[in-house]
Amino acid sequence: MTDSTSNDPAEDRKADRPPAAAPQRSEGNSGEEKQRCGLVAVIGAPNAGKSTLVNALVGQKVAITSAKAQTTRARMLGIALHEQTQMILVDTPGIFAPRRRLDRAMVSAAWEGTEAADAVLLMVDPIKQRRHELEPLLEALANRPERKVLVLNKVDVAKKEPLLALAQELTGKVDFAEVFFVSALTGDGVPEMKSALAVMMPQAEWMYPEDQVSDASERLLAAEITREQLYRQLHEELPYDSAVRPERYQHRPDGSLEIHQQIVVTRDNQRAIVLGKGGSKIKAIGEAARKELSELLGVKVHLFLHVKVEENWSDSREIFEEIGLDWVR
Repeated sequence: MTDSTSNDPAEDRKADRPPAAAPQRSEGNSGEEKQRCGLVAVIGAPNAGKSTLVNALVGQKVAITSAKAQTTRARMLGIALHEQTQMILVDTPGIFAPRRRLDRAMVSAAWEGTEAADAVLLMVDPIKQRRHELEPLLEALANRPERKVLVLNKVDVAKKEPLLALAQELTGKVDFAEVFFVSALTGDGVPEMKSALAVMMPQAEWMYPEDQVSDASERLLAAEITREQLYRQLHEELPYDSAVRPERYQHRPDGSLEIHQQIVVTRDNQRAIVLGKGGSKIKAIGEAARKELSELLGVKVHLFLHVKVEENWSDSREIFEEIGLDWVR
């Protein structure tokens, strides 16, 4: 247990982008702009940069990111505003060939996130591409009725000619309404894409208050931030089979937050990795997560972590529900 105390974008790439449609204003009887609101699903192969893009569109962190593939597990909603338009962004898990129950639940969550969407964004990493996962996605998207948008990521590091050739190839397989070249990491091209997406949204009342940026509870978001630190600090040392369970989340009389979480691993040697020598690793993970949570929530946070070995945790319906996944057979 630990109480954590305290490249410049290339201009010629921009010239090759399809022009973003100008924002349209709908005038009511009062002459004021009518509100728009719609759902945008962000899908792609694992590690394409979907969570980074959602955070960039929202303007602050609502989804965890990691170099480790399949970081996003459950559907997370980010809420982005552009003038009088509210866009509900569904950050979905990466779509891949599922093997285990956890995999099947994640892929199911991804496709469910596209249902009733006003636009489906297919995000592609033009460098890694992950063709074995991208090609089935293209086949599945080709016959879907939703408006489809292609987003080619990493224009800050990708070479121009292969990037344009890839765009031409993919638009030949799927009828994409728009193609955008962006860098989710640097923000290059994101404002233009956000403006164009806003135009695609239907006229409707906003679904969420203006100051809300996500549908995730603070309790779940806190667990996700700890999981992000697990991945960042342990890298390849800790296998994918780990989870963070929220246990207790309560406000203290002085206004600070007390949060208790359980890190679940499948083997004793993984527990030793998470703890580190003399508890040094779990302390570092707790300190980093506590600092980020304090900044995000605007209050002092007391974070208590402990590690539990549970060999078959991925067969637990209770844990699935706690981390925001539907139980699948």
